[in-house]
Amino acid sequence: MTRVERIRAALQQALAPELLEVEDDSHRHAGHEGARDGRGHFNVHVVSAAFEGKLPLARHRAVYAALGSLMETDIHALSIRAEVPVKNG
Repeated sequence: MTRVERIRAALQQALAPELLEVEDDSHRHAGHEGARDGRGHFNVHVVSAAFEGKLPLARHRAVYAALGSLMETDIHALSIRAEVPVKNG
């Protein structure tokens, strides 16, 4: 399983998102001090009802909690876009 697949699976399980995009941006950070330990840079866009009523900081914390140990083993940097679903009507 790739890192992107592990990240996706963890977020799917914890947040049941309506939309989930995970992008590995590690190639743009080659040679960066933090990239030397083998962990990567990722962008995530998550739209989930689990974020209802939560401020942005709480949403980000929920993403970090969902990723758990991946933050220590696979992820060096994470850009998060965490949104609630748009309600029609």
